[in-house]
Amino acid sequence: MSADVAEALGRLRDDLREVRLDLDVPGSEEARRVRDDLVAQVDDYLLPRLRQMDAPALIVVGGSTGAGKSTLVNSLVGSVVSPAGVLRPTTRAPVLACNPSDVRWFDDPRILPSLARATGGSPAPGTLQLLPTDALPTGLALLDSPDIDSVLAENRALANQLLAAADAWLFVTTAARYADAVPWEFLHAAQDRGTALSIVLNRVPDDAGRQVPTHLREMLRDEGLGDAELFVVPETELVGDLLPEPALRPVRRWLDDLAADAQARATLVRRTLRGALASLPARAGAVERAALEQITAAAELRAEADAAYGDALREVEAALRSGSLLRGEVLARWHEVVGTGDLMRALESRVGWARDRLRSLVTGKPAGDEELRVAVENRVEAVIRAAAERASERTARAWRDRVPGKALLADARLERASEELDAATEEEVRAWQGFVFDLVRTEGASKRTTARLASLGVNGAGLTVMIAVFAHTGGLTGAEVAVAGGTSAVGQKLLEAIFGDQAVRTLAARAREDLVVRTERLLRADAQRYEALLETAAPDADGFARLHAAVEGVRRAS
Repeated sequence: MSADVAEALGRLRDDLREVRLDLDVPGSEEARRVRDDLVAQVDDYLLPRLRQMDAPALIVVGGSTGAGKSTLVNSLVGSVVSPAGVLRPTTRAPVLACNPSDVRWFDDPRILPSLARATGGSPAPGTLQLLPTDALPTGLALLDSPDIDSVLAENRALANQLLAAADAWLFVTTAARYADAVPWEFLHAAQDRGTALSIVLNRVPDDAGRQVPTHLREMLRDEGLGDAELFVVPETELVGDLLPEPALRPVRRWLDDLAADAQARATLVRRTLRGALASLPARAGAVERAALEQITAAAELRAEADAAYGDALREVEAALRSGSLLRGEVLARWHEVVGTGDLMRALESRVGWARDRLRSLVTGKPAGDEELRVAVENRVEAVIRAAAERASERTARAWRDRVPGKALLADARLERASEELDAATEEEVRAWQGFVFDLVRTEGASKRTTARLASLGVNGAGLTVMIAVFAHTGGLTGAEVAVAGGTSAVGQKLLEAIFGDQAVRTLAARAREDLVVRTERLLRADAQRYEALLETAAPDADGFARLHAAVEGVRRAS
């Protein structure tokens, strides 16, 4: 059973580590804390304890600033091993005291693997100081943790980590501060984790010897912690910075009883282990629910981006159908190259050919072809860039209207299209023009059309295909749209004279489809900036499914 549980716990730990909960949705901060607590407890307590059930019981001494926990540990050990007061609030190494024969259980990374071990001297922060002492019996170890309410975040985090590794908590509070909010948060954390809990009520004045303990017991019962043992330490003068033995007697007796009774220690360990395992599904379930909320929030933000960039693609498609791309420079260059009016009069039929005017496309005006190609390229690029700019601005505005999106964009400037879009658009449009020229070249390879295509040239025919793409509604289906003084009709008849009407429809449709595909690819790449923010902040569906399966696996195994 232990092997099955350990395997299930390992999967749960890994999936919890990977789940992202960084979107700013209600409860996300608490969900991250629960996730991190679960990972720490699996790593620092559950797996080590399952692997070595006969290891000494580890009792972590925790409490608020000035509660007297270090003094308590020092007094139980019989010497000042954990400095109290003077080092607060500096970061220091926690002290783990145990019998010399038990050091072997703690000098390797069996528990608290992230903390390096140290003995003697002045250990650096982030280490675990091991203190062998004959003052503690075998089978029992005490760990003095930093203040749970330390002003230093790293101390608070370390205290939480150490408490998660405990077989039992010995929680120290005082008669003056037992009702403070922070200690109760940690007491409830012990309850949630299933950790065995004992409480030391320190510095109880003589005149409050009954009233304060009675009130604390009532509070414990009201908060569902009535099973916690309570030890009362009266207010007294320290002797050499240590509590006098009479004041220490209740805690000492409890420890001695545990040390003398292996069955009692085993019961304590199993109680915490069972409680911790039983608490996992519900606690991990809270992370699951938070992950689902994050996925939902991410989907809403993603939908905003999809809508904006989908409209951008439709905007470009509409520009292709409307003939608006033929205005300005493109139209001027087309008139220069073709000469619309004269050519129309010269066209006789499909088999006829306006030899003089068409030949001028290749022989008389070679620069005109290039100027038209550049004009087409610039116009298409401008339409795509403008659509991307509007999509980016719309997406950023929609995200800033939502709390999660606003937080994601706090350090990002995505209101404009990406810096890479210009170069990528230029590359794609040139590739599209190359695709059209290749289409014309392939279609004109038959003997029937080779001579006619030679008269016009591949570039001339390809540019005419591009003009036809911009000048017709819904592709070439026979219904021409007269744009800019008959430009589309010119393109239609030029191409039909070379290839035939059905081939013309196919050429223009394929050219249009290819340009739309390339435009969609460009817009999708620009929108990826928003997707990248979501990918680093929110869980994906696969991660959620793995987490759910891992939670169910722990539930079945335990």
